[in-house]
Amino acid sequence: MQTILIIEDKKSMADMLTKNFQSEGFSVKTAYNVKDGVALLSSDLSAVITDLKLPDGDGMEIVKTIKEGFPFIPVIVMTAYGSIETAVKAVKEGAYDFITKPFDPDHLLLIIKRAIGERSIEKENIILKKEFSKFLKMPDMIGVSRAWNEIMEKVKKVAPLKTTVLILGESGTGKELIARAIHHLSQRAKEPFVAVNCAAIPKDLIENEIFGHEKGAFTGAGETKIGRFELADKGTIFLDEIGDMEMPLQSKLLRVLQENEFERVGGTKTIKVDVRVIAASNKNLEREVSEGRFREDLFYRLNVFPIVIAPLRDRREDIATLARYFVSQFCREMNKNEPLILPEIESILLSHEWRGNVRELKNVIERAVILCDGPTLLPEHLSFGTDVKERINLDAPLHEVAESAARFAEKSRIENALRQTHGNKSRASEILKVSYKTLLNKIKEYGIS
Repeated sequence: MQTILIIEDKKSMADMLTKNFQSEGFSVKTAYNVKDGVALLSSDLSAVITDLKLPDGDGMEIVKTIKEGFPFIPVIVMTAYGSIETAVKAVKEGAYDFITKPFDPDHLLLIIKRAIGERSIEKENIILKKEFSKFLKMPDMIGVSRAWNEIMEKVKKVAPLKTTVLILGESGTGKELIARAIHHLSQRAKEPFVAVNCAAIPKDLIENEIFGHEKGAFTGAGETKIGRFELADKGTIFLDEIGDMEMPLQSKLLRVLQENEFERVGGTKTIKVDVRVIAASNKNLEREVSEGRFREDLFYRLNVFPIVIAPLRDRREDIATLARYFVSQFCREMNKNEPLILPEIESILLSHEWRGNVRELKNVIERAVILCDGPTLLPEHLSFGTDVKERINLDAPLHEVAESAARFAEKSRIENALRQTHGNKSRASEILKVSYKTLLNKIKEYGIS
């Protein structure tokens, strides 16, 4: 049920508005001054209606407080002292609208409903613009192996709960897919799913991205920025590659997990959130703990319900099923007729090591569908792109073989680092332990896009 907070010092007016909104199915909270109104502010509110003149202050104080702490809650200001100047000031400070007494309660109701709808769309648009949520429906969970079915059983059991989940597995095994499935099957499915790749964001920016910042917190902070934890309120936040998070930020994350609260960068106001946390890592976090790179208390806070995804090479029963699925998917996307997949193709796929796991298989099948113009998928359509023998002439003189192998290894390592950081060159240079300039020169030298 949507909740409206009414801040009005005249009890008769507050009672009249309360009855009107309750008759429309709203839950209503009331306060008769600024102090009590601020005390009732929370992220659970759908909208706030406040009088401009209150016994202990100005309704503009309410507007500023909400703008700073609860930017997605619309505020409508009421006053008997209406003027263009006052209206402009109220809207400038962050009020959604301004209404002068006396007014038609039905008109106020229309404003409230429109405000709630627009703020909801605004929040969704922010999430979509930042590409936090890529799926609008349940992601396809493809697999027939016993290992995969055991994972699906765990997903079904934990999804309805608020329990924190830690997903472990190599890169490309589908950790984010599992996280999205848990969210989709949970009671939070209609709320935001916000994904954060901790390895892709430079370490000096990640706190700002996760928790947001206040206006003026640092040079260039011209306005308040909402962090991803705030955007995920009532929904799920997925912290991918959590093992790459710096130790100082780990302690702040621990507090959010324990207390469900944090402060924005440069802020003093505590912000409470209701967020389910799902974390993932391709690292052995227990080893990271023993070597002092990951907080032990944070590990145990995250590792409430672990899900370990086996690499594709250890569940080969899924390879042919996934291959057929990807063929169908890419044929639909490319408007092609679905080709016949020969047993020979499946044998080749089963014999490959799949170091890149499902992501590598998907790329191989996409290239094959592009190259296939006939009714049958042929072996020559398969290009793995990772065979050293295809890149190095082993009949060449020894020094040439060594040089080619070194270049191949260096290029592959750079490409892997860029994939790991989703193209973030600054973070990739840190992983590779080279300067940013050196990395740029290598990218240019090897023609890496």
